[in-house]
Amino acid sequence: MSELILLDIADGVATVTLNRPEAMNALSRALRAALHDAMRRLDADDAVRAVVLTGAGTRAFTAGLDLKELGSTAGALGAANASGAEENPVKAIAACRKPVIGAINGVAITGGFEVALACDILIASENARFADTHARVGVMPGWGLSQKLSRLIGIARAKELSLTGNFIDAATAERWGLVNRVVPAGELLSAARRLAADIASADSDFIMGYKKLIDDGHALPFGEGLALEHRISSAANARVTPQAVEARRAAVQARGRTQ
Repeated sequence: MSELILLDIADGVATVTLNRPEAMNALSRALRAALHDAMRRLDADDAVRAVVLTGAGTRAFTAGLDLKELGSTAGALGAANASGAEENPVKAIAACRKPVIGAINGVAITGGFEVALACDILIASENARFADTHARVGVMPGWGLSQKLSRLIGIARAKELSLTGNFIDAATAERWGLVNRVVPAGELLSAARRLAADIASADSDFIMGYKKLIDDGHALPFGEGLALEHRISSAANARVTPQAVEARRAAVQARGRTQ
C-alpha cells in the first residue's frame, strides 16, 4: 500500500487515512490512484465490513484537487470531470459496497467537500469546516456537489455556500443536517470506529444490500423508490425462515437492553 494512504484493519473495520498532511491532504493524481486501489481492495476483502475515511493531521480532511498540480501539469484539470474511479475519488468511494463513514478531522474544501459527500455517514471533529470554492477557483464541480448538497441541506443554503465560497463550521454543518454529529477532536476516530463497529456487527451481505437499496431508491422519485423497496423486500423476505428470525430475536433484544 502506498504511503499516500495509511490503512488499518481491525475487527471488521478498516480505517483509511489520506496521508499528505504537508499539503492539506490535497488530492494529487497519485493520491487519487492510491485511494482507488485501497477502496477496491477493501471492497473485495470479506474481513472488512465497514470503512472509516479520514485525513492525516488536524488541519484538513482534504483540501480537494491539488491546485499546484493543476496549474503545472497539462491536462490535469480533466480530473474535475474524470469518469474513471482511478481519477475520480468520489466514484472510487461509491464503488465500495461497504458503508463508508467520513471522519472529518479538519477542512473539507471544494473537491474535498465532494469527497466528504461521497461517504455514507459523516462524523465531524469540532475543528471541521466545509467550503465550496468552485466559484472562487473558476472550475465547475464535476463530482456531484452541485446536486448532492442541495438535496442534503436545501437549495437556498446550498446556493449560499456555493455562490459565496464561504466556510461553515462544524456546529453549523450539524445544525443544517450536513453531518450526523460533532465530537471533540480527540474523540473523532474512536467515535467513527464505534459507529463502524456497530455496522460491522450485523450481517455483511445484508448491510451491503440495504445500503444499495437506500442509495438506489434515493436516486428515484419517491413513488418509484417505494416500488423498488417493495420488489426488493418481497424477493428477499420470501427467503427468510421463521427459524432464522427466532434465532436472531434474542440477540436483538439483548442488544436493545444494553444501548
